Amino acid sequence: MNTPHAGTDHTAFRVLGAISFSHFLNDTLQSVMLASYPLFKYGLHLSFTQIGLITLAFQCTASLLQPLVGAYTDRHPRPFSLVAGMGLTLAGLLLLSQASSFPLLLLAAALVGSGSSVFHPEASRVARMASGGRHGLAQSIFQVGGNAGTAFGPLLAAWFVLPHGQGSLAGFALVALLGMIVLGGVGVWYRHRHRTPGATQAGVQAVLPRALVLRTLAVLLALMFSKFFYLASISSYLIFYLMQHHGVDTRTAQYHLFIFLSAVAAGTLLGGPIGDRIGRRQVIWLSILGVAPFTLALPHVGLTASAALTLIIGFVLASAFPAMVVYAQELVPGRVGTISGLFFGLAFGLGGVGAAVLGSLADHWGMERVYVLCSYLPLIGLLTVFLPDLRSHGGTVVRARRESVTAPHAR
Repeated sequence: MNTPHAGTDHTAFRVLGAISFSHFLNDTLQSVMLASYPLFKYGLHLSFTQIGLITLAFQCTASLLQPLVGAYTDRHPRPFSLVAGMGLTLAGLLLLSQASSFPLLLLAAALVGSGSSVFHPEASRVARMASGGRHGLAQSIFQVGGNAGTAFGPLLAAWFVLPHGQGSLAGFALVALLGMIVLGGVGVWYRHRHRTPGATQAGVQAVLPRALVLRTLAVLLALMFSKFFYLASISSYLIFYLMQHHGVDTRTAQYHLFIFLSAVAAGTLLGGPIGDRIGRRQVIWLSILGVAPFTLALPHVGLTASAALTLIIGFVLASAFPAMVVYAQELVPGRVGTISGLFFGLAFGLGGVGAAVLGSLADHWGMERVYVLCSYLPLIGLLTVFLPDLRSHGGTVVRARRESVTAPHAR
């Protein structure tokens, strides 16, 4: 790991690697839980609505707590809070492995969500601290770890959890323990980095009018709704959709989910650095609206074409999120934890609400009709036209003034 001063002038890739690996472990554990839904559904005789409520319990604890954690740590940095967050995930997994009723499943999911609420805003702050001014690249490296973990989870569920049953989830507590060890090292770097003279950011107010900031945040919220409601339809229900619509078995459906989530990981890795080069707004525009032709076609094709389309959809749609997070951080400078917590919280919350709503609709209308309805969501991407170009509104000047001490080579 880099020395305490490494992050002051250059991109601290070893720190970014550690935080990305921790994100991989964290989101692998979450994905294993989500990919184990067929085990819970058929073992405890749950409805689609109850499956959606488990996702809601998981994602809403993260959604409600993440902005609060981010706002608190903006004022009171806690370098080892990352370890505590992974500890909550560990406790949730142990409970999940023994849960014999729907309420216990909800509690276990809420514990895992609480761990995420602590992990994501602080990990995003560490990524920005270690960026050396290459904020999009750093955010992508951090986020791709999570997306890779999300993609890997269904494979672990197919290989270990489904064949060996619910109790096998307890073994994944060792993965959480490994994450706690890695994050302990990150916490040491974070503590030294925060104490380094001149490493804290200077206080400069944003030059954008408050009304413009609020309007822009509202547009970003609508785009987040489009992105994460659609992602909820895939991540929570693609397995069931493929089993019903194409008649495949559970294992084959798990592999299709892996294809989609792997594409999401690849898109996330490229979205940030592309935004560094061509601008965040352009990436957001191309990724959200550009995916619409593929989502509209998905409900009407065969199994092979479905795999190809989900790969394209995952890749294109995922490239937006790193750009959106960094865009919002530049829109409201000096509130990295708050903005990161808000956006990761919205990602979890909107995904959770989407899973619950779509699950209820699937119980009443059928999964196939729900997929047709969701295919129109990316058209909300037309609202991107209302996002201002921060480079033409002085946003770059604000960023340079704020971060000149910690990242002299920032763009």
